[in-house]
Amino acid sequence: MNRKSTNITILLLVVVMAIFITMGFFGIGGFTVGGSEPTSDTQLFFDELNTTGTVADLRVETVATGTGSPIAPGDTIQVHYTGTLTDGTVFDSSRSRGTPLTLVVATDGSLTTPEGGGLITGWNRGLQGITVGERRLLIIPSSQGYGAQSVGSIPANSTLIFDVELVSRTAAQ
Repeated sequence: MNRKSTNITILLLVVVMAIFITMGFFGIGGFTVGGSEPTSDTQLFFDELNTTGTVADLRVETVATGTGSPIAPGDTIQVHYTGTLTDGTVFDSSRSRGTPLTLVVATDGSLTTPEGGGLITGWNRGLQGITVGERRLLIIPSSQGYGAQSVGSIPANSTLIFDVELVSRTAAQ
């Protein structure tokens, strides 16, 4: 790992720790600093990620709530996203291109490109029920991402982190 990646990783860990300490100080999130409260699911998840470098199952965190009806079969949606590895390396971003990704909600609820290309399982599961303006953080284990194959700059067996926002929804006609 190069120095820049190490610095980014350390910075991310410090920010996450500061958030948890602040949440504990104010009694938010179901745990307290130094208290005997049960450990939250989020804390268990971050402990697993920090200890093993991966996660066993999909984790979905709502960062900002949206409005309106959730996506439904036949809808055409547009999302902005940024995909990173656990070390903070950005491997793809519609935001940096300035153009959201257009997707179609299939009859079974899965997401496809307008040309019919499928998405990784983590996206299909992680975006179910999303509404316009909603922003979600998806932490996707390799089993619901690209598995044992490398794809572009994504190494095999990588845990993927996506920050996804639904920017528009055109309801089925």
